[in-house]
Amino acid sequence: MGFSIKSQAKKILTSVFFPHVRRSYSQSGEDIIISDLFNRLNLKEPTYLDIGSNDPVSLNNTYRLYLRGGSGVCVEPNPVLCEKIKRKRKKDICINAGIAFDDRKEADFYIFPEKFSGLNTFSKEEADFWEQEGNQEIGKHKVEKIAKMNLLDINEIMGQHFSPHPNLVSIDVEGFDFQILKRIDFTRFQPEVFCIETLGFIENNREIKKTEIIDFFIPHQYFVYADTYINTIFCRKESYPILKH
Repeated sequence: MGFSIKSQAKKILTSVFFPHVRRSYSQSGEDIIISDLFNRLNLKEPTYLDIGSNDPVSLNNTYRLYLRGGSGVCVEPNPVLCEKIKRKRKKDICINAGIAFDDRKEADFYIFPEKFSGLNTFSKEEADFWEQEGNQEIGKHKVEKIAKMNLLDINEIMGQHFSPHPNLVSIDVEGFDFQILKRIDFTRFQPEVFCIETLGFIENNREIKKTEIIDFFIPHQYFVYADTYINTIFCRKESYPILKH
């Protein structure tokens, strides 16, 4: 009986006074892993660049950091979701645009129904996949509309809004993650942590791991801190001095 009362009391205290202590808002607990990593790095109120933010809370890698005092820049090309972010996260800057993945300054943005906004993409190939193939978990869905969106340079955003760099860069753009990564000037910007979607889907409902992204970080002196299968979290070696090199 005593144990039950203590357990209930702990549950009530946690939910009322500490509602975000271990609660995750990410897809697979990435935000808890990232929060714990920043504690190890002694970064109490980390800054972040959240590319492809989507919803300000649900399935979001930076909302937990926001609640714990962090702030940053959210880049979201869907104007409806961008306004939602601005209302919910007053400390953050939300930019209604995409991030350049090649030399173009604008591109078509494929927007799915709101319930499946996580599928929104600049990649026609990705959009075609979800319309024609889909997968067992989500199924097939039609693009609701196509909008022309401005594309901004990731280095210009980091140079304008962060000094010397964001502590976290989270990228989830459904198809162009690797292309965006390759445009980062690592001689100028060396974020301590990256969280990148490294799970892809191909025909016949098959899943693939994007190993080229993992391989990309090795020469830039990052190591895999954690992998949730859907996303991989990278940490800069220099920022983690207790790592055995």
